[in-house]
Amino acid sequence: MPVKVRITLLFTLLVVGILAVVCGSVYYFYYTGRVDDITTRLTNRAITTGRLLRQRGVFDEALIRKIDSSTSVAMREKAVAVYDSLDRRIYSYRDVGAEDLKIERAVVEKTKKTFSGPIYFTRGRRDAIALNYNEGKEGYADYVIIAAAYDETGNEKMRDLRMVLVLSFLGGIVISIVGGILFSVSLLRPIRRIADEVNEISARNLARRIRSSGDDVKDEWYYLSGTLNQLLNRLQESFEIQGRFIANASHELSTPLTSISSQLEVSLQRMRTVEEYRSVIQSVYQDTRQMSKLTQTLLEFARASGTAAGLEIDLIRIDEVLLRLPGEIVKADRSFSVTLDFDALPEMEESLLVFGNEELLFTAIRNVVSNGCKYSDDHHAVVRLTVRGGEVVIEVEDRGRGIAVEERESIFQPFYRTEDGHSVPGFGLGLSLTRRILQLHKGSIGVDSVVGEGSVFVIRLPMAGG
Repeated sequence: MPVKVRITLLFTLLVVGILAVVCGSVYYFYYTGRVDDITTRLTNRAITTGRLLRQRGVFDEALIRKIDSSTSVAMREKAVAVYDSLDRRIYSYRDVGAEDLKIERAVVEKTKKTFSGPIYFTRGRRDAIALNYNEGKEGYADYVIIAAAYDETGNEKMRDLRMVLVLSFLGGIVISIVGGILFSVSLLRPIRRIADEVNEISARNLARRIRSSGDDVKDEWYYLSGTLNQLLNRLQESFEIQGRFIANASHELSTPLTSISSQLEVSLQRMRTVEEYRSVIQSVYQDTRQMSKLTQTLLEFARASGTAAGLEIDLIRIDEVLLRLPGEIVKADRSFSVTLDFDALPEMEESLLVFGNEELLFTAIRNVVSNGCKYSDDHHAVVRLTVRGGEVVIEVEDRGRGIAVEERESIFQPFYRTEDGHSVPGFGLGLSLTRRILQLHKGSIGVDSVVGEGSVFVIRLPMAGG
């Protein structure tokens, strides 16, 4: 079922429900008011008849009937019946053409036991009351007086009211349907506009954004447009990063491949000496190692670009991970050196525990330390370990060239290298890989650097008990 139809249907049902409650309430209260009114008038007539019957020395039955017939009231088909304590009808009166009251014995018996007021009931189209008339005077008999009449005026007003309510109810339904359609169209128009604009956005024109309803009207459609625009911003940024990543990866892979191909082609143009072939093979071997390192780094980056759900997460002591650094760094380059500063360690060993994948965390930290050694003039880096505010903090300090403010965020992008860094061997993937690994572990990395003095990279990881 289309949303527009569902909105119209729900709106119509809501309005119909409200109209039904209002019309029903109006009719009920008017009906009870009419019943109370006719009950009062019939009760007064019954009491008058009872009082006349008590004064039989003054009023006989013929005179009472004459009085009843000459009484002018706004009721038709009037009838009165009076029963004594022995259930004998001692008096009756009815208008000309009116049916006689046929009262069951059970009604008379019930009325005798009722002293709280008249009992209301109906006979055909006439309203009737049964009254236990007893003034409590000694020597007087109890009376059960039945009075009935057709409330012509009240019933005509009820018919008019029913007609007005029915017409109002039907008119309200028609208005609610039309209003529901207009309301649903107006409500869904912004969604239709947003959907049409989204359909026109593709990977080739991600720069386009959805027009909002206006800064002065910050409604739900404004929030939806803003949310979608933020999503498009992230998508555009991801596509641009992906495009740069593919272009840089292709360039980095094509360089050694081109070198290998060129050297082999030149070497095959004529016969060469063993030493010349050895030199070519040595050069090809270096290019192959370079390409192998790049491929391995790309595989690690692809692994870290997944989700944490696929990782083997264990409880790790971060200081034990850091103790592996000196040996691994020296193994990579004998000119590199690392100093571990554990002077600020907490007394409780549990504060050094983190949840994570040990190999990935070691790779992330090693990349930062390796960069520190690589870009330092003395090829030395200092690693400090502290615990602050529920976080394990690792600081890697070097005395290198420093990083300019405008480049501090870009250095975490894949294949990005600073202007001074092109002379240093590398691919520009280490820091981006580190950030991705730390994000998988709900951690972060930042840098504080002074050009010409050095840099301090700060790695933060949540404690296992934090």
